[in-house]
Amino acid sequence: MQITFLGTGTSHGVPVIACDCETCQSNNPKNKRNRTSIYVKSSKYNLLIDTPPEMRLQLLENEIKDVDSLLMTHAHADHIMGFDDIRALNWYQNKAMPVYSDQQTLAHIRRIFPYIFSGNNAGGVPQVILKEAAESFKLGDLKIKAVPIYHGKNKILAYRINNFAYLTDCSKIPEQSFELLAGIEYAAIDALRYTEHPTHMSVDQAVELVNKLDLKHGYLTHISHRLEHQELAEYLPKNVSPAYDGLTIEV
Repeated sequence: MQITFLGTGTSHGVPVIACDCETCQSNNPKNKRNRTSIYVKSSKYNLLIDTPPEMRLQLLENEIKDVDSLLMTHAHADHIMGFDDIRALNWYQNKAMPVYSDQQTLAHIRRIFPYIFSGNNAGGVPQVILKEAAESFKLGDLKIKAVPIYHGKNKILAYRINNFAYLTDCSKIPEQSFELLAGIEYAAIDALRYTEHPTHMSVDQAVELVNKLDLKHGYLTHISHRLEHQELAEYLPKNVSPAYDGLTIEV
């Protein structure tokens, strides 16, 4: 299974508008971060997780044309505002797109994009099939578990896919969710900044989680401009790395 990090930044992205900090002014391409998303490719199935505002650019940059289904973590703007670009995939693939998430996120999608579901559209709209994600389900050769996590006080979804878990926008994992994550070997984990935050993990909290899950390797994502890539890479232990836009790993 191949994982491509399409975006690894926060809700602001990096660089941040009107910011002159070292990271935002950096020439290192690994300090340029679109909003978070990943692409999962196996021998039989291709998944996209979330539809951030830069989704069109991310798919073009990584030459991605084939997406069999979408998994949505939650309905915050940085994870959902590229949703309309699904229609280009509809056109290329000549099929409606299955979209999986929890009831709350699917309801927000209907509210935020009412024109998609109105049935009275003069122009083209995404063709989607909204599906509530079961706790455990299978897509092609991918075994998926929808894992409840906390984003501040909000309960959202992480996803376990075979031996990999995607844990973005995570401040806390309920004890019962650790059972769903048991045995994974790799994970992408939220790490906003060095200091603690009410709705995201800090770098040290993410490292602690990597060790608690006994991972072969953890990859940090949802990284703010407060973290410069090379400095962060040097700070981390050997079993943890900062992800960056365009990074592809095999798991």
